Amino acid sequence: MAGAKRTSKKLPLAGKRILLSNDDGIHAPGLKALEKIARQLSDDVWIVAPETEQSGASHSLTLADPLRLRKVNARKFAVSGTPSDSVMMALRHVLKDKAPDLVLSGVNRGQNIADDVTYSGTIAAAMEGTILGVPSIALSQAYGFDGKQNVKWATAEHHAPKLILQLLKEGWPKEVLININFPDVAHDHVKGIEVTAQGRRDQSLVKVEERIDARHRPYYWIGFEAKKSNPPKGTDLHAIYNGFISITPLHMTLTHDRSRRALLKAFG
Repeated sequence: MAGAKRTSKKLPLAGKRILLSNDDGIHAPGLKALEKIARQLSDDVWIVAPETEQSGASHSLTLADPLRLRKVNARKFAVSGTPSDSVMMALRHVLKDKAPDLVLSGVNRGQNIADDVTYSGTIAAAMEGTILGVPSIALSQAYGFDGKQNVKWATAEHHAPKLILQLLKEGWPKEVLININFPDVAHDHVKGIEVTAQGRRDQSLVKVEERIDARHRPYYWIGFEAKKSNPPKGTDLHAIYNGFISITPLHMTLTHDRSRRALLKAFG
């Protein structure tokens, strides 16, 4: 009808503030994918992420050097530090007047499953959000299992918005963060969703590669051989290897209660 007022569709998290961060850096394609995901949910989206790649930074903080904060645009900032620094800067400085309702970290280039979670800066950003009292989700996109280096960002972009909304509807404890991994398949080839436990990587796949520089001095690369293991069903590894989205709730408390009780008896 001529002259009719056009109404825009209301976003599902309208009025909710979402903070985005990562460990691949402010220019990472996975961060662009995460922004696409977040903008399907809310129009109040902020980005505070490391200036440079911080993969493997784990939950480290920069304490011996000052941090620099670079304003990219009105709602996007780069931090000269780690993922944990970035989330802390966001909540205690950039967004100190109004905290976010949700922290999303990623989308990481490569899966964060099994022992990866103890090294991952992507997980650490979600940990920091959890510690500071904000529901937090880490998202990672697996790649390379077919021997190719192309990352299927569209898989995460397609499935993440609905998953995030469903998780928020269900809710989870304050001391828990959610770790989502998307398999290395096209979005329409995902077999389903599995709620999983953290698996254990085959440590025989850890390798240290020695090389020689131009001055004939050795240097080393640490990494994992890109080879599938045979993990038990119900783990994040098994889900990703078999084309399922893996959702793993990770608890911030690392105390092993059974061992604690045994030691209480021993040391009475």
